[in-house]
Amino acid sequence: MQRRTLVTAGAAALAFPSLILAQNLPAGPVRIIVGFAPGGGTDILARVIGQKLGEMWKTQVIVENKAGASGTIAADYVSKQAGDGNTLLMAHINSQAITPALQKVNYDPAKDFQSIVLVGVTPNLLICNENQPAKTVKDLVELCRAKPGQVSFGSAGTGSAQHLALEMFMLAAKVKAIHVPYKGSGPMLTDLIGGNIQYSFDTMTAATPHVKSGKAIALAQTRQNRVPAYANVPTMAESGFPGFEATTWYGLVGPAKMPLAMAKRMNEDVNKVMQMPDVMEKLAASGAQDGGGSTEKFGDFMRAEQIKWAKIIKDGGVKGEA
Repeated sequence: MQRRTLVTAGAAALAFPSLILAQNLPAGPVRIIVGFAPGGGTDILARVIGQKLGEMWKTQVIVENKAGASGTIAADYVSKQAGDGNTLLMAHINSQAITPALQKVNYDPAKDFQSIVLVGVTPNLLICNENQPAKTVKDLVELCRAKPGQVSFGSAGTGSAQHLALEMFMLAAKVKAIHVPYKGSGPMLTDLIGGNIQYSFDTMTAATPHVKSGKAIALAQTRQNRVPAYANVPTMAESGFPGFEATTWYGLVGPAKMPLAMAKRMNEDVNKVMQMPDVMEKLAASGAQDGGGSTEKFGDFMRAEQIKWAKIIKDGGVKGEA
């Protein structure tokens, strides 16, 4: 009887290969948890990817925001979920590489997640609102020197990529400024455009709609080479700071308990999504580059980033929240 059951099951699998594929996808709706407020770069890309996956998987893919603590509240939450694939994290440089090196978190970024896919690496943009007098990097440095500790820079939170970019800038330019942390790029950009803060090294993904509308001015970008979407905006390296590179990256991960076969199936589908012309257009507009590839590629990338930022934080004496 047992042998007959096995033979029947095997024949069914051969006859209906879609059953095998379905076994590697979660049953029911999928949530993508975002560690920042709506309107930020992580949120924007999660919604672009999530919408396409929902259509592909014929199920609801819901983006849920759990903002705070530079994305670590969301990462901690996802690390403790079941490995059934129903809860994923839009992983971010803050929660997976920077903040765990700055302060104690309740998860291990290297052990508590199953990597799925790298969605993209973006430059940050040094931006200001339209009313600021200094609209070049040179003028901003002079302003910071003339008003030490008075020029304000917003970020998505203490220990965020934006915060670390500001720390790098202050060290390189030998200036002091005020760091104003928020619970994500969305609320920070609202205050920047409203004039409550002056500058930010914000993610290109989040800043782009406001730069295009003219409500935010881009002074510089923070990868070594200009991205095509901002061909007319100089890099920090071109603006007098050779070697200055501060990126933000995003990707999908699940809890460590997620089966590898499921992660690989999701990886395959997200890679397909990122080749869709309309998605490619949105990624390019956000300056997102180098996305896609295998689960292993993303896992190796995250480990390298964890080592890199731990060294920068240690060498720079950067402190997190008490």
